[in-house]
This record gives sequence, structure tokens and C-alpha cells, in this order.
Amino acid sequence: MKRLGIRSISLITLYLVFAFAAEAQPAASSTVTGHITAEVISTLTAIETTQLSFGRFSPGPQGGKLILTPESSISVMGSVWPGSGTHSAASFYVTGDPGVAYTVSLPSDPVTITHLGSARTMTVEEWRSVPEAEPGAGVLENGSQVVYVGATLNVGTLNDNPVGVYTGTYNITFEFN
Repeated sequence: MKRLGIRSISLITLYLVFAFAAEAQPAASSTVTGHITAEVISTLTAIETTQLSFGRFSPGPQGGKLILTPESSISVMGSVWPGSGTHSAASFYVTGDPGVAYTVSLPSDPVTITHLGSARTMTVEEWRSVPEAEPGAGVLENGSQVVYVGATLNVGTLNDNPVGVYTGTYNITFEFN
């Protein structure tokens, strides 16, 4: 019987030694530093590649209008004679992430252009674009698109608008949708 008791005591002792040893060891853990990245991109950028130009013309006795389409065709209303000069719609090269939809915002008020040698002016209005100025009408299919812009130039008489060059600027906004 003594043998059985010693065996039991030995097993109990071994059990206690392992139990205390397990409690005495630190818990198994590991701390790792994770990394975070984020990249801010410009969804849209735009540059003017062709200036809006109504070309050369001559005002008549009543004045009139030069209507320049986004496709660069020009028509005349009133007594304006279109000269032989070159006219062109404006063009803007828009780039960004492929598939991005955007809206073109054209001037809502008339824009004034001024004679370089005097204070005489003409106004530009009725702005149009391709793609149209509607929400999400522009889409950067392959990461880029060309936007064409036309408008109407209001021309006075030769007395109102003397011979010479007229210049001005306007703002167009390209908004990510």
C-alpha cells in the first residue's frame, strides 16, 4: 500500500509542479506594428488647349451677333460681315481617374471683352459646351476628355465697336460628381 500512496503522491506532485510552472510563465503574446496608407488624388484637372476666338469680322450699320458653336462653326445674325480670319471654339483637356463623371459649369452672366486701345466693349453670352453643361454629362472614359466651348458675341455698330482687338477672360468650372 505504501507503494500506491507514493505513486499517488508522485503524480500529485508532478501535477502541481506543472500547474505552478504553467502559471509562472508569461502569457504568449506578440505586438506587431501595422501600417496605414491613403493617397489623395486629384479627381480632375483641366487646361485650356484652344482659346475661344470669334476671328475677324466687320460690324454693319445695325450690329448683330456672331454665334460660335462648340463644334467651331460660326453663324451671323444682323448686319455683321464675317471676315476671312480663323475662328475656333475653346477646348479644354480634362484629366483624372478613369470613369470619373463630372459637370461643366459655364458662365451664367455675360462676359465683357474690352478693346485694347479704348474702353469700348462687347459682351459674350449664351455659352454652350460639348459635353453639355448638365450634371454628370462628362465622363473620363480613359482618364481624359476634351471639352469644347462656344458662345455668342454681341456686336455693336462700327461706332460702338471700333476696329481693333478685343480681349477678356471667363471662368469655367469642372466639378467631380
